[in-house]
Amino acid sequence: MSSLKAWIQAARLRTLPLSISGILVGGAMAVRTGFFDWRICVCALLATLGFQIVSNYANDYGDGIKGTDNDDRVGPARAMQSGLLTASDLKKGIIVTSIITILVVVFLIYIAFGEDQLLLSLLFMFLGISAIVSAIKYTVGKSAYGYKGLGDVFVFLFFGLVAVMGSYFLYAQELPVVHFLGAITIGLLSTTVLHLNNMRDREQDQKVGKNTLAVILGKSGALRYHNILFGCSILSWLGYLLLSEAKPILFMSCLAFLPLLAHFIKVQKTKDHTLLDPQLKVVALSTFLLSVLFFAITYLTL
Repeated sequence: MSSLKAWIQAARLRTLPLSISGILVGGAMAVRTGFFDWRICVCALLATLGFQIVSNYANDYGDGIKGTDNDDRVGPARAMQSGLLTASDLKKGIIVTSIITILVVVFLIYIAFGEDQLLLSLLFMFLGISAIVSAIKYTVGKSAYGYKGLGDVFVFLFFGLVAVMGSYFLYAQELPVVHFLGAITIGLLSTTVLHLNNMRDREQDQKVGKNTLAVILGKSGALRYHNILFGCSILSWLGYLLLSEAKPILFMSCLAFLPLLAHFIKVQKTKDHTLLDPQLKVVALSTFLLSVLFFAITYLTL
């Protein structure tokens, strides 16, 4: 039997804080509008962690069987690449984690909508299944979208719009337009993490035919795209706070952008993009900090 340590490595714990950032922001929005429910919050967090772990297992499996993860790969070694888990192990892990996650989603839907709102329940069930399928199809199969430059689109949609607005809808069953600006911020920052990963791996991905946006845009184009993601994320967050008439104290959440400014300068000065791996953690944890600050300040100043 594979060791617990191997499964933990394959789950990539460092990716988990980023995955729940959108749920925290959606929860804080619900607090602001008086719809918050801790049961929904906890279940949404657990479901999102499940989606992320499925994605990480599938990514390990997909890149492993395609040969993308090899001795030339930059960054932390993967479980299959290291021989800690086999392809069969990862398949079983994907299936088991998917089943557990779907069960959490079913319970979450029941708490949010009860027995009377069948259409909404079916819609969110579809979103839950779509999230799992998208997590798996990122690198698995001949039509893996992560190999066609579409990974950024799916991360923006699921980590940003679906995570924030979907979780808010579970509480309030409404979708205020202004909240989309906050969702866009989390989506852009999450996409930045993926893009940094792809900037780091650009040369190796190009060799094995993994056509991420970093590969398609080239080194200079990838840097310009990174800068656009970064700048728009700040503007959209400020726009959300201003247009939603947030209390002045909520602007303290912008402190999370300070390490991101340092990150921005570091990326501009880094000529060898294979050295960008530490910056993934900076953006991921800063995004998590933004969501935690926003949630905590909102909840404590209610």
